[in-house]
Amino acid sequence: MARKSQRYLKARESVDRSTRYPLEECVKLVKDNANAKFDETVEVAILLGVNPRYPDQIVRGTCILPHGTGQDVRVLAFARGEKADEAREAGADYVGDEDYAKKIEEGWLDFDVVVATPDMMKVIGKLGRVLGPRGLMPSPKTGTVTMEIGEAVRESKAGKISFRVDKTGNLHAPVGKASFDPQQLQDNALAFIEKVNQLRPSAAKGLYMRKATISSTMGPGVKLDLSDVRTRLQAKAVR
Repeated sequence: MARKSQRYLKARESVDRSTRYPLEECVKLVKDNANAKFDETVEVAILLGVNPRYPDQIVRGTCILPHGTGQDVRVLAFARGEKADEAREAGADYVGDEDYAKKIEEGWLDFDVVVATPDMMKVIGKLGRVLGPRGLMPSPKTGTVTMEIGEAVRESKAGKISFRVDKTGNLHAPVGKASFDPQQLQDNALAFIEKVNQLRPSAAKGLYMRKATISSTMGPGVKLDLSDVRTRLQAKAVR
């Protein structure tokens, strides 16, 4: 078993592992304990009451965070002609077709998001075994295979995240950086949780969102009080 650092153990002492904290307090604890020498990523993890072995209980989607992810997202766009020009104008870092497919086959992976026009899927379909396990394979379900390629690029650059429940019923996503102010992290976390809630499968029975935790890259997880989140979302819906 890997040994925990003294810094991590000290941070964990500040968190009561038996307590579920309101969102505001949860974010404060995460920020206070994010004291690594780099700007740590803040992530929300949720345990869902679904069985991903059944296709009708898979939770998968995208969410545009109000304040972005805090990361410089490198976008690779597969497109030709006018659509290639559209992708470049929207800010895509790399635009091409067979040339980039060949580079990927040779091991090049210096990008964070892949978007494509539908006609390009015959070019990148063979890259599934490379891009799939890394969560980079474009798909119509996540809006990364579309004729509106410029909009797809802009959304990715602005902080659009993709998520999918894993085989144990957990899903997680980055919601910002430790350097964000508390309100930005709260807004982003709420946007993500709200989107997950909207995607509840009709086949899911019982309690849908069972547990949630917020953590930074090097810090301990802080349990989130989901009843507090539900109250906030209800208040937001009324406004």
